[in-house]
Amino acid sequence: MGRREFFGLVGGATIILACAGSLVAADAGAEPETAYFPSADGRTQLVGYLFAPRTAGPHPAVVMLHGRGGPYSSNINEGCTLVAKDNSSPCNASSLSKRHAAWGAYWADHGYLALLPDSFGPRNKGHGFGRFSHDDPDRDDVNEQTVRPLDAEGALKYLQSRKDVTPAKIFLQGWSNGASTALNVMYRQASLPSGGFRAAMALYPGCGPRALISQNYKVASPVTVFLASDDEEVSSAVCHRVLESAANTGGPIKVVEYTGATHDFDDPGQKRQSIEANRAAREDVLRRASGLFAN
Repeated sequence: MGRREFFGLVGGATIILACAGSLVAADAGAEPETAYFPSADGRTQLVGYLFAPRTAGPHPAVVMLHGRGGPYSSNINEGCTLVAKDNSSPCNASSLSKRHAAWGAYWADHGYLALLPDSFGPRNKGHGFGRFSHDDPDRDDVNEQTVRPLDAEGALKYLQSRKDVTPAKIFLQGWSNGASTALNVMYRQASLPSGGFRAAMALYPGCGPRALISQNYKVASPVTVFLASDDEEVSSAVCHRVLESAANTGGPIKVVEYTGATHDFDDPGQKRQSIEANRAAREDVLRRASGLFAN
């Protein structure tokens, strides 16, 4: 049975002090390795970025799914369309956004091999998409219902083939559009034989009919969803309705909502972290995340 939690600012202030060490660790790390592997769509060669632990493997692993802005820093992605294999594009391992680099370092510091696939660059959309662009027809080729789940499944197969990864311990994380993708992957997986992602966490997903494959949502593996009460891009109320309905029928879903937090609350940049509720939410997610994937 799933559970619903609300997280306020008082508890968050305490966690900020207690987790200062994890915040520093998550913001540091070496440049990731670039990897190439096929999407499960059978035609797209993807590029991804690997953050590896310092210790010898095999390791558990995490596939990280970027949001509608793409995986790269907003300072450079306007000049990025196609991500080239020779790194001639400005969008490469050295220009990942602070959030993705921080989370990659976080997982590596906790003993996981983390892979961040780029769904957009290989399809000539490396520039990403702006806010409130869901109706942009250019997004159809990279949509979260039918296209990006296949990229996640391709990343899963790639990791399962690596000798430094434990095949039965591969997890899934996503943000916004990537979080909706993660929910769709776990929905697809519920009707398949075992051997998929072991568990997933989704940060501020869209949960409406344009985002999720079905409003009659179901999963067979644990899914934890983190929402923001003051989200200016997606409706946390819609996610509560869809996901808690699934939880009430026995699905292993847990929903956590952060009071006063906004979309992108875990982005370590000054704009988001100037909001106290976002700082508290980010630290709470960092505190919980590795425990969600511990089994």
